[in-house]
Amino acid sequence: MPAPRASQELGAFLRAHRELLKPAEVGLVGSARRRTPGLRREEVASLSGVGLAWYTWLEQGRVTASRQVLEAVGRTLRLDGAGLRHALRLAGYHESAEERLPAGLAEAMQPVLDSWPGSPAVLLDRYFDLLCWNSAWSALWGAPEAVPAECRNLMWLMAADPWPRAVLHEWEPLAMNIFQHFRAQAGPALAHPRVGEVYRRLDQDAPQLAHWWACHSVADLTARTLTAAPAGLDPIRLSLSSFRPVDDPSALVLLFTPVAAQDRAALRALADRPLRAVSDGRQQAS
Repeated sequence: MPAPRASQELGAFLRAHRELLKPAEVGLVGSARRRTPGLRREEVASLSGVGLAWYTWLEQGRVTASRQVLEAVGRTLRLDGAGLRHALRLAGYHESAEERLPAGLAEAMQPVLDSWPGSPAVLLDRYFDLLCWNSAWSALWGAPEAVPAECRNLMWLMAADPWPRAVLHEWEPLAMNIFQHFRAQAGPALAHPRVGEVYRRLDQDAPQLAHWWACHSVADLTARTLTAAPAGLDPIRLSLSSFRPVDDPSALVLLFTPVAAQDRAALRALADRPLRAVSDGRQQAS
């Protein structure tokens, strides 16, 4: 059996929600003789401000809807955030760059990051700005609080902060991959003022790498093993992985997990150092 087209799936999705909605939930009076489960098509069409024939064709997968009209239908059907996003994606619309992260995402993710005390972890938004991080991240890469707020961006840190370059053996391929991945997933976010601000700061603070952000290559951020070598400690092998929170798939969590027991021990020794040692190292690296 062939898979249904997205337009057919959208029609079935809207019909299922129409049939689940009680007339009283949208201010209509029910009737004992009512044979249609939920709302009638003409009721959804009227409440959404569209014609009956057009709405019928929409449920049949025969027409396309504008984002605004589909949002009106979604309001009539009382779709929640996940339901509306699903309907919009089926119609070919995706979240705009202007949509903000869900309120409280950083607060919700902070305990998750803190549950990995031996693995540096950070939460990034769609512009690769750092939203929250754990103490292991600060120990390895330096406390983000020591960097001006407008520079707490992963691309800026990899390109303009001397500390990752001094500590990480594979700095260049990882930094390039981060830029490539940002371009691959950013989509309409590339036109957002925040992206322009980050690139202006990169031009100002790392002009020698201007050819990186002028390049149009894209790539996924792939899992890999990296080696960090902070001064005075044995090299630390780390496995890089990433995942996206369900609450906002545009956000990204990076997790650096020590590979072996000696790597975990070396990272614990690094975490036991005062954070000022990283700041001093930053200044020496620069």
